[in-house]
Amino acid sequence: MANPRVPYRFSNEGPQLKPPVEGSIIVHLVVNVEHWQFDAAMPRTIITPPHGKETIPDIPNFSWVDYGMRAGLPRIIEAIQSRGLPASTSFNAGVIQAYPRAAEAMHAAGWEFIGHGIHQKTLNQANAEEDLIAGSLEMIQKFTGYRPKGWLSPGLRESHSTPEFLVKQGIKYVCDWVIDDVPSWMTTENGPLLALPYNLEVNDSIIYAVEKHSSEEMYLRLKNTLELFKRESLKHPRVLALGLHPHLIGVPHRFNSFERMLDLLQKTPGVCFMNGEKIFDWYNSQVPS
Repeated sequence: MANPRVPYRFSNEGPQLKPPVEGSIIVHLVVNVEHWQFDAAMPRTIITPPHGKETIPDIPNFSWVDYGMRAGLPRIIEAIQSRGLPASTSFNAGVIQAYPRAAEAMHAAGWEFIGHGIHQKTLNQANAEEDLIAGSLEMIQKFTGYRPKGWLSPGLRESHSTPEFLVKQGIKYVCDWVIDDVPSWMTTENGPLLALPYNLEVNDSIIYAVEKHSSEEMYLRLKNTLELFKRESLKHPRVLALGLHPHLIGVPHRFNSFERMLDLLQKTPGVCFMNGEKIFDWYNSQVPS
């Protein structure tokens, strides 16, 4: 197979799925809340250093994400909570100590916590990957009282063994495999793992930090995606995940677009909102592993 984990199929030829009663376009709001370590190289930069030489500490690029945690995240929480919407946080467990108010606020809002490592560093670069995964899940479990069922790797990067480690640690679904608009069962040596739809194209990290588009671009992409999904979902349910970062979508010149995105979704017939665990339960009830 071209894909060693998921058998190939046309998306419209998969299992016949009965949509949730709330709607056939399932929106998953995924807020990526990360700990960028002050004394390490930044995972991504907005400004290059003079003479092209990386510096540690990297004050401007650290401040970029630190602003998101201070100003952007409370805006996002308020916008989602005031509309009565569920959400998931893809969560670096190091946030619990580095930004305790952020962790407390998302937990109080009832958001689902999805494992996302300890710090924002790819698993390929991490030593003792399985221990890191286990440690991050244990930290979240100690804080929230429940062990995460979902996982999104930092940068969506995996090693060859990551799916095996995730299943071994009790993870039920993963968001790294951005291959379809409906879930897909993956094979691992330790049992099945569900690939939950995530998004690279309607994702503020790609749109603003990588491709560097104007502030309205994400809203426009969402609007166009909905136009197609409204037609396709008449026959096949669709999962629409939005990848969000506080230092990107939470800045003032973009935030109006984010609120308009939420309002557009809420007024679109056939749209419903679920967190990752609910989407897993919906699919697993119809297509058991």
